[in-house]
Amino acid sequence: MDKFELDKIEDAVKTILQAVGEDPDREGLQDTPKRVAKMYAELFAGLNDDPAHFLDVGFTEQYDEMVVLRDIPFHSMCEHHLLPFMGKAHVAYIPNGKVVGISKLARVVETFAHRPQLQERLTSQIADLLMSKLQAKGVGVIIEASHTCMTIRGVKTPGATMVTSSMQGIFRSNIATRNEAMNLLMGNHR
Repeated sequence: MDKFELDKIEDAVKTILQAVGEDPDREGLQDTPKRVAKMYAELFAGLNDDPAHFLDVGFTEQYDEMVVLRDIPFHSMCEHHLLPFMGKAHVAYIPNGKVVGISKLARVVETFAHRPQLQERLTSQIADLLMSKLQAKGVGVIIEASHTCMTIRGVKTPGATMVTSSMQGIFRSNIATRNEAMNLLMGNHR
């Protein structure tokens, strides 16, 4: 939290409360600016973290089949409305002599998600990093998410799910490998 200017966030929240006709000094709202500032520091903590460092710890392993981690829960903030979107990320890669602990895959997702985001960018960032850092033969990332900027405002379509994917390396160039990845990544979701 030390890299965030919490006092500026607090002032901005007070201004918003006043702009919508509320009294920031009202009993129920007195601590709201402080709470919101701390919340933003938590939700945007990924701005101060480099997810690449999670992939520095790898293991030499001559495993050349697909490694899949499904249903990684995440939440992020849509950069267009600063409203949350949340869902699950599914990640697969084919090692090229190096594997990484599966918790590291979840940490990469979490770190990229804790920034103002677009789901499309989040999907690509995860895939790009895994491909380059692990020097994998292929990487596949699928993200399914519900966006509150669409479910509670605007078009108001609760239950809608956005799905994005990024297929790289052999997952893009070999249709059989891509199909196997899609089946493993999506499991019962199809």
